[in-house]
Amino acid sequence: MQTQPSLVLRRFRVVFNAVRSHFKEIEKQVGLGGAQVWALSVIRDQPGIGMGELAKCMDVHQSTASNLVRSLQKKELIRMAKDTADKRHVHLHITDQAVLLLADVPGPFEGVLPAALAELDPATLQRLDQDLFALIGLLKVDESAATIPLAQL
Repeated sequence: MQTQPSLVLRRFRVVFNAVRSHFKEIEKQVGLGGAQVWALSVIRDQPGIGMGELAKCMDVHQSTASNLVRSLQKKELIRMAKDTADKRHVHLHITDQAVLLLADVPGPFEGVLPAALAELDPATLQRLDQDLFALIGLLKVDESAATIPLAQL
């Protein structure tokens, strides 16, 4: 029996709804977007991390990481310290208020989809990657959206 496109579309809807529901729950509980919470958790787990390293850990563009950091700094959830050797570089640290906030967040911090993908066996993950690559090719879309966190879509 051949799989119908409508069945696959329904499965995409289930995945997107799970992602959206997770991020809505986070925002409802702590008043921050999912990407902000993820950034806070990375900074908490790697005290003194730089902007470039944060972007790499989150697999986002550096400008996206910079915008996240700026919003978190305005909310006084992180502090930045200039590098003593190179003043262009900063070291990021979370505040005590942010530590308390993260304690109230339902995990996973990076979102349910990245966590689920990490649990797939390597062969399934590779097959999924190849199939999604083919689908993206058919959509003929700009792939620059690949560096935008799902929580911001």
